[in-house]
Amino acid sequence: MIKKCLFPAAGYGTRFLPATKSMPKEMLPVVDTPLIQYGVEEALEAGLHEIAIVTGRGKRSLEDHFDISYELEHEISNTGKEKSLSGVRHLIDQCTFSYTRQIEMKGLGHAILTGRSLIGDEAFAVVLADDLCLNL
Repeated sequence: MIKKCLFPAAGYGTRFLPATKSMPKEMLPVVDTPLIQYGVEEALEAGLHEIAIVTGRGKRSLEDHFDISYELEHEISNTGKEKSLSGVRHLIDQCTFSYTRQIEMKGLGHAILTGRSLIGDEAFAVVLADDLCLNL
C-alpha cells in the first residue's frame, strides 16, 4: 500500500502572477484555506500519511503552515477562533511532514526527482497543489 505523497511546490508560480510575486501559489487561499491544505486533506483521505514537500526559495510559509504556531494559538485561546485552526491541526496530528529544497528550477520532473531524498525507492503519489478539484 502506498503511504507517501510528494508535493512538488518549488516553482515560481508564473501562471498566477501578480498574486504569486510575493506569495507561493500553493498558499493562495480558497475562501480561508490555502490550496496546499486541500491537497494534503485529499492525500490523507486516500490513506497517505507521509507528506513530502519539495520547496524553493521564498516558500517558507509552506513549512510554517503545517507547524504549530504557539504564539498565535495563545493569542486566540478562549476567543472562539481556535476552531478556525482545527482543520490544519488535524493534518499536523495525522501526518508526518518532511521538506527538501529544489535549488534550481528545472521543471516538474526535476522537482519530483529532487524529492527522492525524502521518498526513497518506495511507491508514492504526486499531488499538484495548484490544481483544485472538488468532489461534489
